[in-house]
Amino acid sequence: MSNALPLEMLDTPAPALVVRVRTRAKRYALWMRHLWKQGLASADQGLAITHGEVDRLLTEPAELAAGEARFYANDAEARALREPIAKADLLARHDRDWANLCACFELSETDADLLALAAAVELDPSLARVYGYLHDEVQASHATPWLAARLFEWPADAGCGPASNLVTWRLAAPAEGARNPWSVRTAWLADPTVALSLQESRWHDPALGDAVSILPGAQVAAMGCLYPEALARLRGFVESVHAASSAPMEIELIGPPGAGKRTLAGQLAAALGRDLLIGDAAALLTDKPPETAAVNAVRLARMARAVRSVAYWRSADGVAPAVWKAARGMADIVVYDRDVPAATAPDGVMRQTVRLAALSSAARLALWRRLSAEPAPAQVRDRLLNPAEIAAAARAAQLGEAAVQQACRRALQPPSELLQPLPCPYERSDLVLAPDTQRQIDEFEQQARLRWPVYEDWGFERLVPLGKGITALFAGASGVGKTMAAQVLARALDLELYRVDLAGVVNKYIGETEKRLKQVFDFCERANVMVLFDEADALFGQRTQVKDAHDRFANIEIDYLLQRMEQFSGIAVLATNRKNDLDKAFMRRLRFLIDFLPPGPEERLGLWRLALLPHSPSGEELLDDIDWSFLAEKLTLTGADIKQAALGAAFLARGEGCRIGMRHILACVRREMTKHGVVLRASLKEER
Repeated sequence: MSNALPLEMLDTPAPALVVRVRTRAKRYALWMRHLWKQGLASADQGLAITHGEVDRLLTEPAELAAGEARFYANDAEARALREPIAKADLLARHDRDWANLCACFELSETDADLLALAAAVELDPSLARVYGYLHDEVQASHATPWLAARLFEWPADAGCGPASNLVTWRLAAPAEGARNPWSVRTAWLADPTVALSLQESRWHDPALGDAVSILPGAQVAAMGCLYPEALARLRGFVESVHAASSAPMEIELIGPPGAGKRTLAGQLAAALGRDLLIGDAAALLTDKPPETAAVNAVRLARMARAVRSVAYWRSADGVAPAVWKAARGMADIVVYDRDVPAATAPDGVMRQTVRLAALSSAARLALWRRLSAEPAPAQVRDRLLNPAEIAAAARAAQLGEAAVQQACRRALQPPSELLQPLPCPYERSDLVLAPDTQRQIDEFEQQARLRWPVYEDWGFERLVPLGKGITALFAGASGVGKTMAAQVLARALDLELYRVDLAGVVNKYIGETEKRLKQVFDFCERANVMVLFDEADALFGQRTQVKDAHDRFANIEIDYLLQRMEQFSGIAVLATNRKNDLDKAFMRRLRFLIDFLPPGPEERLGLWRLALLPHSPSGEELLDDIDWSFLAEKLTLTGADIKQAALGAAFLARGEGCRIGMRHILACVRREMTKHGVVLRASLKEER
């Protein structure tokens, strides 16, 4: 190796830590040259080990250090470097970016010195040759604890081990594959993020890429808060923990995608005077090798600390607990976006879990008014849309009402394999019921129509904390109008009507039925539609004594239905002709129990007059001498039987090319009654 150190490389403008390293390297280079002149080092780096080099290596470290100190005190060139070294040290201490980094990660003096040495060579690659020169070994071109100790005059017992904050925060680490990572001669490498952040005067971690973003506190602070109570609760939690201890805090925000969890977390960060650092757990942690995921978790915590932000993990469900453990406590506040809460918080960590409830009608309308000047559509008022869905509909508002409706429909798609849409062609006048039954149907409609004004405007929601749904059981024999009543109600309430497809819902595999029922309830609840459980006894049957595994799992399904019906906030109708087969626990959970009795003479008269149209659309007379009194009083039929008989009579008359007469009707009545095992008496026909 040449004795001439290319000192001109050390005189170029550079960051403060590079200036500091260069200045001290100049002085140490003088000492190395002195040793070479004394024959105590191998100046030519030949293959032979010289006598002087062996003598130097065997000299007591204290004696060698004392000699180095005397040299610096007596050598003119070394003395001349005292002032530049002092100025370089002062420059580094007052460099804002470097000082902030050291303070942020609580680096000791030795940590800071070793990191400066490792980062300097990243900022100025030419220093690698200088390091090799000072190590007296060409290949030793990286920072080492040995060289840091020489340049920065560490005490004898100083060093950087596994507990160093450099290692904890992954700012620098021994070179991978080193036989003894903690040897003083082991090369240490700085994380490229350190040098890049010093160059750009902002913390920037390219390893995290586009999977991280920053939501400025000022941006969300000006937005209206959708969950003021939750925000106040979280802020109080953070302030109380800070006042009592320095324990790390974890906050879980539980809710479906689009519920506004990120905005709420940003508003919490803004209230604390910070920004929100958002990390995508799906991109950085999920399905990654455990070591890679753990490193990414630490990197995000490190970045949150560096930019003084609240860490927020989006899509945090499904991440292995070991990954969270790797970064636990590194960020003082971590917010997790989850669908369901995690396990109990570990020791030493304070955790707060907040569930975001569906927005009230008033809150949805208020959000719409902040987002759009257009009148709020009925879907926003009536459907349980979340903030993201309302924002999407607001963006479509400028394209017209049809675009808004399409956006709302797109947000809530029914599970087609589980629900069948039913047409609602009937109006109130088409439904003929006994007065008491009709009164209960009217009351059901009224409660469905007024439920949100009563719950929210009048404050009666406190009486229904679990579920705010309007549910009814329609019980009665086949053909008495249960399904038709549901259709009339849906039309009157301007709701879509869906019938549950039992074949799609009921599944032989354990837990599948409950999953599918959850899809049904969740959609119907949020989409503000009416759901009809036809033949409800097939699902809502009675629990049985457990004799085998089949009984146990059947009971679990019923228990789930009981729980879900109690929590349901939509509109549901259960129809059955086997009321006694339903589990009695369901009765308490239903708002209305409406019995549909077979129609009496007065109702039958109304049904016959509705079924037998007097005129065709073109005005043609269709009926010929109909004995309405006989049909109503003598023929005990249900509404469905009457419709079938009337339809059959119309076909018979049309086939004969004449009007509909009593003989046509009675022929079809005979057929309908035969279905029920009843034979029309000849005497009754003669009475006619």
